[in-house]
Amino acid sequence: MTETQDRKALLKSLIKRLHEGADPEKIKAECREQIGDVPPAEMARVEDELVSEGLPLQELQKFCDVHLALLKESFDREGPIAPPGHPIRILMEEHKMLLQFADDLKKLAVGMKDAESFSSATQQMDQLEHVVKHLRDSDSHYIREENVLFPSLEKHGIKEPPAVMWMEHDRIRDTKKSVYRIVDSCQSQDFKGFVKQLDEAALALAEILSNHFYKENNILFPAALEVIGDDEWIDIRRQFDELGYCCFTPEPVMVAFGKTEKADVKSEVKGMISFETGNLSGEQIEAIFNNLPVDVTFVDKDDTVRYFSQSKDRIFPRAKAIIGLKVQQCHPQKSVDIVNRILEDFKTGKQDSAQFWINTQGKLVYIRYFAIRRDGNYMGCLEVTQDITGIKKIKGERRLLQY
Repeated sequence: MTETQDRKALLKSLIKRLHEGADPEKIKAECREQIGDVPPAEMARVEDELVSEGLPLQELQKFCDVHLALLKESFDREGPIAPPGHPIRILMEEHKMLLQFADDLKKLAVGMKDAESFSSATQQMDQLEHVVKHLRDSDSHYIREENVLFPSLEKHGIKEPPAVMWMEHDRIRDTKKSVYRIVDSCQSQDFKGFVKQLDEAALALAEILSNHFYKENNILFPAALEVIGDDEWIDIRRQFDELGYCCFTPEPVMVAFGKTEKADVKSEVKGMISFETGNLSGEQIEAIFNNLPVDVTFVDKDDTVRYFSQSKDRIFPRAKAIIGLKVQQCHPQKSVDIVNRILEDFKTGKQDSAQFWINTQGKLVYIRYFAIRRDGNYMGCLEVTQDITGIKKIKGERRLLQY
């Protein structure tokens, strides 16, 4: 075994003993003596291996704080670990600001204990509204991590730590919702009761954010910097920009990487069709269209029918004989004027969509037409037809799985 393999095996053994109930202080001393510093990516992969060997993910989350305490001496860092404008630097700067908002929330709750009523706490209530707005806006922070950073780590074999962090995001969201409910219903509450609830929720939020951000700053983010290369980081930054930011506007990408060109994420795979967001085979594309809960027909820029999907419950019949015909030839004469008007408005840019709904065959059918453009150039028209009879009957919510 290599030195790295020996260290991983020993670290895994120590963590297993922690989960079996060993004294954390004793384990920490052994770790300090026998292992020393552990690279963050190595710690992340050890946790991956433990889950693959049967450790439940919930158990990993439960002991994540203990793992961090075990290696705190190794992971504690001072100062930034990435340059301004880098995705990791952006996330860490947001951590600082969100912790400050959580601290402000705590201080407001404590300060309001001296007030007697909402009318005597007007200034604090205004400040509270400002803090809560920033907390609501912070959703984009977690969305960027979940939709961009975590999948990037998973591609590099680091899967379980992001899954644990996502579970913690859900806990953070629940805690934030508690704060929002308390603040939104303040006028229907007794003032002292309101302040007590706010104080408890603020303390809970500050604690969970502090623990969560510490783990990301000291394990997840350094691990990401170890395994993800510059070109991929440039594309991650581009995707961050598309999803938007909270708290502040970060420096341009050129500050972090010294260049402004966007990484080309298209990867050519033999036998596949390459898109901006991935690769699909012709068979996969056809299957996707045929399994959509809508019927689609595409007419090109010259009004020629080029394609229609073949869903099993197609609403209006289509025959392959229409392929290559002008779309005007596929409609009754009384409808041609409307067809021409829609297409002309699409071509001139006057409109981007048109919609109709009709009752037919005992169904409420929703018919939409969309102008398909790329770089501002008209490429054709997409017809989307959907049976919305069942959708119109939906009420309330269904959050549990039910087939």
